[in-house]
Amino acid sequence: MSDRTLVHVSRLGIRWADMDELGHVNNAVYFTYMENARLDWLREIGCAPDPQGEGPVVVNASCTFMKQLKYPGDVEVRMLVGEIGRSSIQTWQEIRRVDQPSVLCAQGAAKVVWVNYLLERSQPLSEAQRARIMQPTQSVLDIGKAGAA
Repeated sequence: MSDRTLVHVSRLGIRWADMDELGHVNNAVYFTYMENARLDWLREIGCAPDPQGEGPVVVNASCTFMKQLKYPGDVEVRMLVGEIGRSSIQTWQEIRRVDQPSVLCAQGAAKVVWVNYLLERSQPLSEAQRARIMQPTQSVLDIGKAGAA
């Protein structure tokens, strides 16, 4: 995991509507949790999608489910970034319950390509975007402070 950088942490509430008839969070909802964390991160670093301009498109996504999530509770989604290509970003996510931070419930990954939405083709990442992508957000810095206390 040394080639991955922790860049953002999001906390989300598990909703009753996230559950399926088996009494646990439906597998598709894990992808929604990861998407919410990814969009929170992009907004925070000043790279929010602009429907009239450019932004991210997920071209590949995966999730490995390790432990069931159940209502009620909150999840923490940690965003990690790896290789940055000309127009792509490899991301990973870790999902844990806030009340059980040592238990990894799921691991996900998504390759994101930066595109010009109007032209419908990839758009090279600028140097400024590349620098922002690799900088940890305040959420990561807050974790470091909590660990030092």
